[in-house]
Amino acid sequence: MASQNVALRRDGLAESVATFLDSPELRDLIAELDGLQWTGRKGYGARALLGACLVKSVYAIPTWSRTAALIAEHAALQVALGDTHPSVYAMYRFATKLRENRPALDACFTALAASLRRELPEYGVDVAIDSSDLPAYANGQRFLTKNGPERERYSDPDASWGHRSAVSTRKGGGFYGYKLHGAVCAVTGLPLAWKVETARNADAPLALPLLDATLALGFRPETCAMDKGYDSGPIHDGCEERDCRPIVAQIKHAKSRTHDDVPTCKHGRWVFAGADFKRNQTKWRCPEAAAASKGQLKIACSPASAWIKADRRNPLIPRSTKRFGDLYRGRSAVEREFGRLKHEYGLAPLRVRGIEKVALHADLCILARLAQALARARARAVPLAA
Repeated sequence: MASQNVALRRDGLAESVATFLDSPELRDLIAELDGLQWTGRKGYGARALLGACLVKSVYAIPTWSRTAALIAEHAALQVALGDTHPSVYAMYRFATKLRENRPALDACFTALAASLRRELPEYGVDVAIDSSDLPAYANGQRFLTKNGPERERYSDPDASWGHRSAVSTRKGGGFYGYKLHGAVCAVTGLPLAWKVETARNADAPLALPLLDATLALGFRPETCAMDKGYDSGPIHDGCEERDCRPIVAQIKHAKSRTHDDVPTCKHGRWVFAGADFKRNQTKWRCPEAAAASKGQLKIACSPASAWIKADRRNPLIPRSTKRFGDLYRGRSAVEREFGRLKHEYGLAPLRVRGIEKVALHADLCILARLAQALARARARAVPLAA
């Protein structure tokens, strides 16, 4: 029976871990990691240790010690890992090995992305980008006591103070830690690209690098949804240069009467009438002319339509259209995915210090997430192929 120091045993997860480890993508990673050890005493093997990493994520366990305790008590998990239960010290050493051999882990993510794209054709077509806070496993207060001396030593010097928005009953404000910046598929909700930065770094400069990382994996996103924190000319132009339509909420200034360049006349605000993506222009029509085209007798202005060059204020998919609203609602996929990673895969709370260790922790959580999604997609496809 599991003690109070380990996670609850969930039915079927032990078999899932074995399925993940038997997938071709993870088998290649295991073989490459095993090949790196050419001397020294024989250890537990990369399969058992990588399996322990997956156990830590799928059971949402915050520490390696509790992961080792669970495996030691769980017979099914020991069978999935090869009839063994690695020690907590071996897990720490394996985490160091993964940090020192990032190309092997990156190659595994590339293989997982390619396999998911074959199984899920909609994966990566519409993208949503945002960031989420990761409070550090440390005290970031500047002063030791109120009105006392300044702190000279921080347990996590890589972390910094940043700002986060209000969520549910938690108010927004400053926090000490890191931020996970991610690009997520708006249809499937699966991560595409991600990067961990210290909390003080702004969100907007990471948008185009994340989009480039998505393109480097072979995806060709058609749209990219972002909140108004990413509303800037360089981001809009960068998305268009990458043949990706930006779906960005507009920052509205109180002193500005209009927030776009849509023509108006005595009949009112003109109506969107189409876009020319090659010419990078949108067409607008007098509302009377739009009514006349539907068979109603109306006297329109002359000229009754006009072309406007697309820019940040007037994108090729106008903010007033239903398509823009539908695509922007897909931005919530990135928020849901951050919550899923934190609560179901153990991304939060952090129990490691240093940006490299935090980045590896995020990688392992996302590795379990993608491996589980691929296993489910292949399981659904088996009856169809039979």
